[in-house]
Amino acid sequence: RLNLEMACTEEMTEYALKLKPDSVCLVPEKREEVTTEGGLDIVKNFERVANVVRSMKSVGITTSLFIDPDVDQIKAAAELEAPWIELHTGAFSNRYHTGHWQEEWNNLKLGAELAHSLNLIVNAGHGINYDNIKQVKQLPYLNELNIGHSIVSQSLFSGVQAAVKRML
Repeated sequence: RLNLEMACTEEMTEYALKLKPDSVCLVPEKREEVTTEGGLDIVKNFERVANVVRSMKSVGITTSLFIDPDVDQIKAAAELEAPWIELHTGAFSNRYHTGHWQEEWNNLKLGAELAHSLNLIVNAGHGINYDNIKQVKQLPYLNELNIGHSIVSQSLFSGVQAAVKRML
């Protein structure tokens, strides 16, 4: 399956409509960022996100919204009728090694439960690694994890098959 991670821009929307991936994941991309530091604010950017979701839906491309595990963001995602969300696990991941991750974990858990109750498919990603994966896998209603950096980095040492097997 080809999933295109993209910003909510006119240029990227046009590109996605030409490429026709199976799905897109809308993220808060800024040129100066190496990686996203939080979820897409769909409450603040509701109309812009709605236009992209409608455009994708019109040609059969499924849309996922990369958002923080915030009640208002999750409710807005349901209102936009994007079938999937990807909960931003970055805050949890950043705190995991400090031992002070429980509050962020509770936010993720409550977010997943709310999303499921609103008929959203729950995915998660950002900062997931070989240490915190055991906890992340316990998220309720989890459909899919998006883990790139850790697996790619490990594969440089052990090969892709071994890196993926270890993560599994």
